[in-house]
Amino acid sequence: MRLLFVGDVVGRSGRNAISDILPGLISDYALDLVVVNGENAAGGFGITEEICQDFLDAGADVVTTGNHAWDQREALVFIERQPQLLRPANYPPGTPGRGATVAIARNGARVLVVNVMGRVYMDALDDPFAAADRELQACPLGDMADAVVVDMHAEATSEKQAMGHYLDGRASLVVGTHTHVPTADHQILDGGTAYLSDAGMTGDYDSVLGMEKDEPVNRFLRKIPTARFQPALGEPTLCGVAVEVSDSTGLAEAIGPVRIGGRLSEALPTFW
Repeated sequence: MRLLFVGDVVGRSGRNAISDILPGLISDYALDLVVVNGENAAGGFGITEEICQDFLDAGADVVTTGNHAWDQREALVFIERQPQLLRPANYPPGTPGRGATVAIARNGARVLVVNVMGRVYMDALDDPFAAADRELQACPLGDMADAVVVDMHAEATSEKQAMGHYLDGRASLVVGTHTHVPTADHQILDGGTAYLSDAGMTGDYDSVLGMEKDEPVNRFLRKIPTARFQPALGEPTLCGVAVEVSDSTGLAEAIGPVRIGGRLSEALPTFW
């Protein structure tokens, strides 16, 4: 089974990359399931119902979020009627939406997708490790799920790595999001779980984390905001990670980075 995870989509530039590139990837490489982190898709902050639907129409099977899940207030309402949109599972009980879903892949496989958020240098949510445990115990790999993808939305690489090792052997892929910079540590852990500390962002890399450069630089220099952050609108790079999953075990057989377009060097997995 071929899985693609696409890193944080930032603004219109990132959305264009999804609409322009993703459908071709799905058809050219016979991808079975695609997960897209869309929490920065609406002007860099949050996601709207229209944008979420655009991602699904482009071929995404599940859309994950993170600490910007509620920046667009409409998300508090439409997430209840959109089971393919996730917010972190470790939000307190009673929070709208859901933190996990089972998607049916194009090959008919059942794929559990879990979204959790770290606590180091982040909002103080409930324990992400306990939340991941609950979701995987309710739908274990090899029993009720043929594959498991976990989006660990977190600031600290140590917390992401700890989650990868904690879930090793119980998930097909544990991938970090949030920091918007693709890391080079893609690997298969000892227990068979594919791991990457950060998938990077899908957006314009002639920027500061996807935002036009002047205002972020000014805030570092002067410590005074003078304008709103605005997403950069240059040519985007679609960034993510590809995983080949065993049909018999649900564990990873291969992992590779994906970078297409824009300023970053192109990368496609050799096993595609």
